[in-house]
Amino acid sequence: MQQQQLYLLVLVFVVVALAVAAGIGLFSDNALSANRDSVAHDLINFAMRAHEYYRRPLQQNGGGGSFVGLTADAGGLAKLTNLPAGKNANGTYSIFSAGTPSEIVLQGVGTETLPDGNPVTMRIFVSTVGPLDSLYQVY
Repeated sequence: MQQQQLYLLVLVFVVVALAVAAGIGLFSDNALSANRDSVAHDLINFAMRAHEYYRRPLQQNGGGGSFVGLTADAGGLAKLTNLPAGKNANGTYSIFSAGTPSEIVLQGVGTETLPDGNPVTMRIFVSTVGPLDSLYQVY
């Protein structure tokens, strides 16, 4: 009888350990997905601000029909946001490639890491040439 109780106790511990491991895995996947969605949302917001900059006249500190003033440094990013150092709870944002007259690429690096150990990294290609901006994840 004692041996059966011992086996049952070990079985309960194994089942609980598996349930905890599965729960941690699900939580981790959810956190990664939520961070990816948040970074994408922030980048779309920055793309919208870049379009506003593009349309704003030069006299009002805008681009006057160009993205050229959005340089790939803190000064260029400051024209799109007032986030200190381009950071918020979701990640760190930057201008990946400086603006040209018709396009700019913005980048967001999330706070969560992918299974390969790299952080969530997304870029958005903002353009006035095509009908839509392109958002993509960097692998």
